[in-house]
Amino acid sequence: MESAALLAGGGFTDSPAGTHPALAALARVVNDSVGDATRHALWPLAAELADARPLHRAYAPLLVGTVVDAARVLRGPSRRLARHGRACRRRGERLAHARAGGLPGRVADLLWWRGPGRRYLEHALRLLCAAPDADQRLAALLRKAVAEARDDAARGGASRDEAGRDGASRGGATPGGASRGGTSQDSASRDRAARGGASRDGAGRDAAAGGGRVSAGEGRCNR
Repeated sequence: MESAALLAGGGFTDSPAGTHPALAALARVVNDSVGDATRHALWPLAAELADARPLHRAYAPLLVGTVVDAARVLRGPSRRLARHGRACRRRGERLAHARAGGLPGRVADLLWWRGPGRRYLEHALRLLCAAPDADQRLAALLRKAVAEARDDAARGGASRDEAGRDGASRGGATPGGASRGGTSQDSASRDRAARGGASRDGAGRDAAAGGGRVSAGEGRCNR
């Protein structure tokens, strides 16, 4: 994780900003538990971990649930693991369509991760680390988790970009609409002005003609 932080351009830390905390916790345990050969084989993942932070709130319970399921496959029937798995699935389903961001949501997610989420993950990883083929299981689990996290992060970025383009498109349509509205207003003003001018001209001619008739009438009267 320190290598991932340095590759991301940050400081020397085992909790880089570009890596989801739950994924970083999994990577630390795997790194500390596997042998040198497996650790060396996992080295290329450091660059991918530097940019693996899904933003949707359901990611942490889904990841923990995946690790719990892997432990259940190894351990067999276990009420404790089954209970942990159900809790992760329920929380993941509840947060699947929840909006990211907002202080209450961040606080709730942090409390879950530092409480039951971390306990579920650590318990499952202890069982996996005790397996005879722990290196293979842990390495496969980490590779899958990193790939899924990067895919989720990429989809989230694509969604944000699309939303931004849609907003810009709608914003660009507004000036055009205003321009069309201005054109319509100008046309209407010209029409009103033309009609007003024609009306005034007609009134002037009528007045002139009427004035002529009055004068003629007056002449006749005078005569």
